[in-house]
Amino acid sequence: MPADTSRPTSAPATARAAVPAQPDGRGAPAHDGDPAVTALAAATGGGDRLPPEFFTDPDPAPGATHAANAGLRATGCPVHPINYPPGGDAYVVADYETALKGFSDPRLSKSVDNAPAWFRDFLKDSSPVLIRNMITADAPEHTRLRRLVSRAFVPRRMALLRPRIQEITDELIDALPESGEVDLMEFAFTLPMRVICEFLGVPIEDRPDLHAWGYWLSGAPFADEESNRKLKVASDSIEQYLIGLLDRRRAEGLGDDLVSILLRAADEEDVFTNDELVSTLVLLIIAGHKTTANLIGNGMQALFRFPDQLELLRSEPELAEPAVEEFLRFEPPVYRGTLRVATEDMELGGCPIPREGFVHILMDSANRDPQAFEDPDRLDITRTANRHFAFGHGAHFCVGAPLSRVEGSVAFPTLLRRLSGLELAVPHDRLEWVFDNSTSRGLKRLPVRYTARLAADAEQAH
Repeated sequence: MPADTSRPTSAPATARAAVPAQPDGRGAPAHDGDPAVTALAAATGGGDRLPPEFFTDPDPAPGATHAANAGLRATGCPVHPINYPPGGDAYVVADYETALKGFSDPRLSKSVDNAPAWFRDFLKDSSPVLIRNMITADAPEHTRLRRLVSRAFVPRRMALLRPRIQEITDELIDALPESGEVDLMEFAFTLPMRVICEFLGVPIEDRPDLHAWGYWLSGAPFADEESNRKLKVASDSIEQYLIGLLDRRRAEGLGDDLVSILLRAADEEDVFTNDELVSTLVLLIIAGHKTTANLIGNGMQALFRFPDQLELLRSEPELAEPAVEEFLRFEPPVYRGTLRVATEDMELGGCPIPREGFVHILMDSANRDPQAFEDPDRLDITRTANRHFAFGHGAHFCVGAPLSRVEGSVAFPTLLRRLSGLELAVPHDRLEWVFDNSTSRGLKRLPVRYTARLAADAEQAH
């Protein structure tokens, strides 16, 4: 399939108005027919680029996105052009082997400085707070920015948080009705937000603002001017909030929380500039709650689809850790990789990629590749050697993965143990997924019902 190698030198009109993002989180479809079907037809036979709707407005039917990914893999070509960001050169990687190569290819840069000028300038203008952290840096800057944060998130330290995570989980379940119907996504978002706020030493009463700002920042950049105006407001607001938090922490004295640890590194060890510190905290706040919220929501809906696995986990809660890995593989909370840009004309998976071309690694597609996983469309919480890409791979492997894993391994068995008769309250095909500009994928709501809320197990908290 020939690649479109034209490179715009200024922001194309389509980048400004192609796919307006709506407040409910869905993009406006640009086709009269089913966008996912249109995208798949283009990929398998038309030779055109996949449209932006392949990301922002795919077919919402259960399993449709995975069917579209399977169609991409079935073409025999692992790399396909896509019009995203709209108007730029961009490509998706659909299979496991090529994704593995892409994650480690030094010619694919994470630095915004290597992006096309129109994209780089737009991000620097609309959301500068997003582009001064490790996720948008290459070595040696990435190594410097990541080293200290990584030490704070080591599995051993995360394991020490387990009792407190169990306490928070039980407190949230205690607040639910004794029986009836609830939206489980409220629990799914509240748990990791409370955990990350405590870990960072951020007042919990600020959670609503942080959540709202995180929504806009996680979708940058948008295709319409109004959404980008709100993005700029969110970027400025969270930056000012964190600057104030850092000033108060310096004035009141440093503690053992992560903000204090990073402040010492910035002020005493000269590891971070203040701008880098603020940007790193933004990254930790956004990733620290949204990824785990989607892990919980996606994992629970998968269990409802496979009731034999739900009953297995309920009866054998010691399977929680491999179950979390399987949820991450089966329906990853982040379905595609963040910014990667070719630093030179190159070839990936037999497809030419021009310099400044964007590469999107489809982790959800690689995680269902039958060449890498046996019976990949089957949820199996006893699966071993589960080398999924839900947290990425290589130098940019998600630094917060140990925390998310602990939160998941506490949340799933606790929900199943304490909410007797837990089941989905609506037909599975009525669940609505959030499709927007962000790399995340999760549910808008997860209505569940249960017959009784059981008491917490005191032993679980110790």
